[in-house]
Amino acid sequence: MNTASQETDTRGQNIYTFDDFVTRRENLDWYRNEPFFQKVVEKFTGADFEKVHEQVLAFSPTISSKWNQLAERIARPEVRPYLLHYDAFNHRIDRIVRPYETHKLETEVFGHGLFSSKMAPWESFVKRMLLHQIGEGGVTCPLTCTHGLIALLEQFPNQDLPELQEILLHTKEGAGGEFAIGAQFMTEIQGGSDLPANVLEAVPDGKYYRIYGNKFFCSAAHADYSVVTAKITGTDKVSSFIVPAWLPGDKEKEKRNGYEINRIKWKLGTAELPTAEIQYKGALAYPIGPKNKGIAVAVGIVLTLSRLEIGIACAGFMLRASREAKLYGDFRTAFGKKIKEFPLTASKLKKIENAAKRTTAGAFKVYNLFLQLEKPLNPGIHSDHPVEMRKQLFNLRELVLLQKICATNEGAEVLRDAISVFAGHGVMEEFSSLPRIFRDVVVNEQWEGPRNLLLTQIYRDLQRVSDWYSPSEFVSGILEGATKETIIEYSQHLEELLKRPVLGEVSDRSIEAAEEWDAFCDSFFKAYQQVALSEI
Repeated sequence: MNTASQETDTRGQNIYTFDDFVTRRENLDWYRNEPFFQKVVEKFTGADFEKVHEQVLAFSPTISSKWNQLAERIARPEVRPYLLHYDAFNHRIDRIVRPYETHKLETEVFGHGLFSSKMAPWESFVKRMLLHQIGEGGVTCPLTCTHGLIALLEQFPNQDLPELQEILLHTKEGAGGEFAIGAQFMTEIQGGSDLPANVLEAVPDGKYYRIYGNKFFCSAAHADYSVVTAKITGTDKVSSFIVPAWLPGDKEKEKRNGYEINRIKWKLGTAELPTAEIQYKGALAYPIGPKNKGIAVAVGIVLTLSRLEIGIACAGFMLRASREAKLYGDFRTAFGKKIKEFPLTASKLKKIENAAKRTTAGAFKVYNLFLQLEKPLNPGIHSDHPVEMRKQLFNLRELVLLQKICATNEGAEVLRDAISVFAGHGVMEEFSSLPRIFRDVVVNEQWEGPRNLLLTQIYRDLQRVSDWYSPSEFVSGILEGATKETIIEYSQHLEELLKRPVLGEVSDRSIEAAEEWDAFCDSFFKAYQQVALSEI
């Protein structure tokens, strides 16, 4: 080859490589390499720290590597779930087709028995916060829904329905080496949040019921059992039911329990998770909880746990975003120096890290209160507990709502900022999982009660308890440990806002008050998180 040809072959070659960054990222252990996370675990687990620490150290490498890789493969658009309505012999089967990797990840995650009586609550909590760092992966929403179903079954045992005990064992402890999956189907086309408007009908059939009608937005549609809200024939009150996907012996035949899956929804995020529209045509259902108290049962137990889990998920999302953005800031160079050495990038990395730490500390503090209170689910605002216990239960109720709306809102902002650190590479989904997790955060913000609904609920709750729990007492209870000046400032602001037309007719005054209420809740919960962080 002559010299001119050799020059042509080498001209314009670029030897730049991301190998160092990729290797360092792949070798990270999401628990072992997170000193702050370990410090928070030590703070809240106390005497149980060594046991929890060792269990999580053994668990973390699987999530950080194997399960994360499976989640990335599952997220590819060409393997998204789809429906096969009929088999080759024209039998209606409504098979939800998911990739091999999803089945493998699901089997391994659920097989770990995160809600089993053999696993301590704090161990489960820490492992779940780690697990959320893979994003949805087709498993974290079903895991959350299963938790709610288990809590519901434990709260309302029924000796007349031995099937419910079997379902509890199947989901909590596993049966025949298999852990069942739970779901919650409440949304109808007229509105997901407006449960009193449910028209799904439950027709009595001996001690059982038959369900008829449509549920419009059903996530984890592949679940074995679902919590379904419906109105019993002749009543105008909502009740709750457990509906099995298959009756005994029918799963192998792919013969569903009296319902059809119309279609799978196409969503912005959590795309690996099959969310479907379901038509019930006489599905056998088991009543659960007091009749005509379905809203209290569904919201007080199932949705409360889901909202609590969303806060845990946001902490996991932010920890991952902070870790990977920081790693990239230390790797990438531009204009002759590392990008972390530019003040604007450094300030963004600091902001992301602070949000991740605040959210993590806050999630642990909220969960700590949840564990400290006996039977904290579904107590109602006007319960029979002594007034001091009622105040603590009320604090938990509002903190779960505040965390859900504030952590998801800030989560989207943090993920967007982390993506920007990667610049153009940040939106390349084969380069980073952050765009996928960003979409998952946005979806989490919408379900289990969108922001405006929960802001309204918090406002109404505070008005309803004002005769036995004043705004200033509430602020003092939530922000215990903050400076006196901070508590006075938020107390005065809250008392003022509760006198304004936040929920009034639309006007310039009410719009201004509503905007101020929205901003207040964000700021107030961040102050709570900051107290939690200062305690670490």
